[in-house]
Amino acid sequence: MPALKLSLPAGLAQGRLGQTWASLSRVPPLVWLSALLIAFTLWASIAPATLVAYDPLETDLANVLMPFTTEHWLGTDEIGRDLYSRLVHGARESFLIGLLAMLVAIVLALPLGFLGALAPRPVRHGVDRLIEILLGFPTLLVALLFVTLLGQDPLNVAIAVGIGSAPGYARLIRGQTLLVRNSAYVEAAVALGHTRAAILFRHIVPNAIRPLVPITGLGVGKAIVWSSSLSFLGLGVKPPSSEWGALLAAGKGQLLEAPWLLVVPGTAVVLVALSFSTLFHYLQARSEGA
Repeated sequence: MPALKLSLPAGLAQGRLGQTWASLSRVPPLVWLSALLIAFTLWASIAPATLVAYDPLETDLANVLMPFTTEHWLGTDEIGRDLYSRLVHGARESFLIGLLAMLVAIVLALPLGFLGALAPRPVRHGVDRLIEILLGFPTLLVALLFVTLLGQDPLNVAIAVGIGSAPGYARLIRGQTLLVRNSAYVEAAVALGHTRAAILFRHIVPNAIRPLVPITGLGVGKAIVWSSSLSFLGLGVKPPSSEWGALLAAGKGQLLEAPWLLVVPGTAVVLVALSFSTLFHYLQARSEGA
C-alpha cells in the first residue's frame, strides 16, 4: 500500500512565503546592518580564531606602532601585537561582561520591581524610596564603588555594572507591573475566583515581563559601554587582556603617536552599542505595534 503523502496547497505555501518576504523587505537597512554587526560580534565571541591570522598576544618588535597595512589591517600596538586580532579576541570578553551584567541587573531588578508594585503598602513605599535613592547615583559611580570593593577581574566588573544598572530596570518593572495589575483581564480573573498565586504567575508576571524583553537587549550594549568605561579609567579588566576597555586604556598613552590604538576599540564599542540599541528598539516597536 503506497504511503500517504500530505502537503500544503501551493497557493498557501506561496502566500506564506510571500508574506514573509514582504515583511523582511520592510525592515530598514540600518536594522539589517545592526543585526549583521551583532552577528559578527557573536561569531568573534564564539570562534575568534576563524577570523584572525595572528595570536592576540604575539609580539613583533620589528613592526611596532604600524598604521593600517595589508598585513596588519588595523595596525599594531606599542609591542607589535596585531590590533585586529586583539579586537576580535576581545569581543568575547566584552560581550560576556555585557551579557552577565544585564543578567545581574535583571535578577536584582525583578524582586525590587515586583515588591514595589505588589507588596503591602508599607513595604511598597519603602521599596519605592529605595529605588529613588539608588537612581540618584549615576550608574558609573555605583559601578566604580563596587568594582573597588570586589576587585577588577571580569566577573566582578560584570557584577558591579549589573548592580549599577539594576535600579533603572527595577523602576521599569514596577511601572509595567502596576499597569498589568490594574488591567481588565486581571480584574476578570479576580472576579472569577482565581487564587492569588494563579493570578500572579499566570497573568501578572508573564504580561509584566513580556514587553521588557526587548529592553534587556538594549541593556547589553549599555553594559558593554559601562564596563569599557571602567577599564578606560583603570578600574576594569587589566592588560594584557584584549577586552575593548582594556584596549582603550592601553591606547590612551599613545594618542598622539598612534591614534588608531584609541580610535579603533572606541569605534568598536560605539558601533556595537548602537547596533544593540537600533535592533532592539526596532523589535520593541514591532512588539508594541503587533
